[in-house]
Amino acid sequence: MPIQFQQATLPNGMRVIAEIDPAAHTSAVGFFVRTGARDEDRPLMGVSHFLEHMIFKGTERLGAEAVNEAFDSIGADHNAFTSTELTAFHAHVLPEFLDRAVDTLAEIMRPALRQADFDEEKGVILEEIAMYEDNPFWRLYERAIERYYREHPLGHRVLGTRESITALSRDAMHRYFDDRYSADNTVVAAAGRLDFDAFVEQLSRRCGDWKRTGPQRRYPSFTPTPVSFGDRHANAHRGYLLFAAPAPAFEDPRRYAASVLMQILGDGDGSRLHWALVEPGIAEEAEASYDPRDGMGLFVAHAACSTDACDEVERILRKQIESLGTSLEEDDLLRAKRKIATAIVLAGERPAGRMHRIGALWTMSGLYRTLEDEMTMVERLTVEDLRECLAAFPAAPMLAARLEPEPAT
Repeated sequence: MPIQFQQATLPNGMRVIAEIDPAAHTSAVGFFVRTGARDEDRPLMGVSHFLEHMIFKGTERLGAEAVNEAFDSIGADHNAFTSTELTAFHAHVLPEFLDRAVDTLAEIMRPALRQADFDEEKGVILEEIAMYEDNPFWRLYERAIERYYREHPLGHRVLGTRESITALSRDAMHRYFDDRYSADNTVVAAAGRLDFDAFVEQLSRRCGDWKRTGPQRRYPSFTPTPVSFGDRHANAHRGYLLFAAPAPAFEDPRRYAASVLMQILGDGDGSRLHWALVEPGIAEEAEASYDPRDGMGLFVAHAACSTDACDEVERILRKQIESLGTSLEEDDLLRAKRKIATAIVLAGERPAGRMHRIGALWTMSGLYRTLEDEMTMVERLTVEDLRECLAAFPAAPMLAARLEPEPAT
């Protein structure tokens, strides 16, 4: 039987979706909450990621050890993540254990948020922030994004800052949780072998008493302006360069063209940046990517090289970016299409990959597309489509940032 998509909405507004594959050997489920760093007030920056940790600290009925045991006892491959746009908690199991995975996820999605756990985990978060601050590239990226977006919430750090996490209270976290981790802000996605009616019934029993809160996402106006700055880091032993420019939003159909463009420019071996910078040994790393965020997207290109090569690397980076539109050829497009098609198919071979894809897409846009639909959107692209995307969203850097080692003393 072919893969079948089904959806339902519980009376409290929780949305339930699934790609059902009777031939699959596993099942995957995830709770996707439409909240992330961009939805936090600046003083609460990092609370969504902090809550990701707290979810696994236990409920009124289960402690942290019991939560781990509940997943381990069914052999679940489980995890969670927080981004600018959403937070997700998921598990991949054998089909006979799907109901227990759903029960455990539904249970932990209503955490106790005990003060003692909060105090203990705050130290863990602060250590994580310090670890990333010690990473030269990550420090450059976070500071660059902050300067680019200025006061816009898309500039919020997912981990928060040392100051925001130190000042965060358990009660403020609880208020944020009550407001945003509600039934009508949650999508439960599944894929693989499952009985959809039984799945919906189970969620109705476990989550039917979750409240609606009508949470809203803010879309403040934002006009990019040129930003250029330099930074230094005691742990740096080479130079780091980062460029960024506006790109199509997640909901913009041009996001497929944007993805292909960055594949051509800087997605690993065979890309323009690889041949211009890495292969000749001018830079150790050189990549480009596309981040399709809700409301507005971002092109990012970055490189790492010896400090005495920074100027040359910057010149070549700019040249490759600025000449991308005029130098595009059919062969570039064909190779990029094949790479993206391979990535789409590989992600769709496992129920976990399908669950993540449909869960994120539905949470972000309320839409469903099959893998075949996604591949068709990419396959239909022409060189002219790519050039039109670049005409609307020139990849020429709106942000240029550089980080170098501290000067020798």
